[in-house]
Amino acid sequence: MCCCHKVCKTIKKLSIINFLIFISTIILLIVILIDNSNKLNNKDILVTVARSGDNTQVGDAIINFGINQIVEGTALSHEVGTSQININENGIYQISYQLGGIDQGTSTRFNFNAILLVNNVPLTDTLNEGAVLSEDIVNNRYTLTSTVILRLNAGDILQLGALSFENVTYPNARIDIEKIG
Repeated sequence: MCCCHKVCKTIKKLSIINFLIFISTIILLIVILIDNSNKLNNKDILVTVARSGDNTQVGDAIINFGINQIVEGTALSHEVGTSQININENGIYQISYQLGGIDQGTSTRFNFNAILLVNNVPLTDTLNEGAVLSEDIVNNRYTLTSTVILRLNAGDILQLGALSFENVTYPNARIDIEKIG
């Protein structure tokens, strides 16, 4: 066997090895891209809404939610008809809510506030103070809205609280939560 033949044979072996390395690299890149794409598309979101009749208490109240409109992922869970939103994963969460109140009394003023609670502890930095309104507002209705970002831990229980000295009921409420980090 001549020297040239041995060199050609070695080059062919190297070419096959290089080709296999190239194909393996391409396959690995495709797998990584698919995995990252799935992580980007897998969001943890909970949207829950209070139905008429979910919250019949007057004055101070912890808000119950009767409908889970969106439940995506496993970081959040909620049992329909309860106030407790379960945090199943450590992370940073964006929490937005709307809380509607109606004055049932004949007082000359109408006022209520909202606050988030974690593990039954009110988070004072989330207090949303509503305006003090007079009786002449239409139907004595008012809605508070807020968005906060909180670091929460697995096992935490999140709740929405309403605070009022007046005879306010809370027929409308909604909370949207997304794990953002």
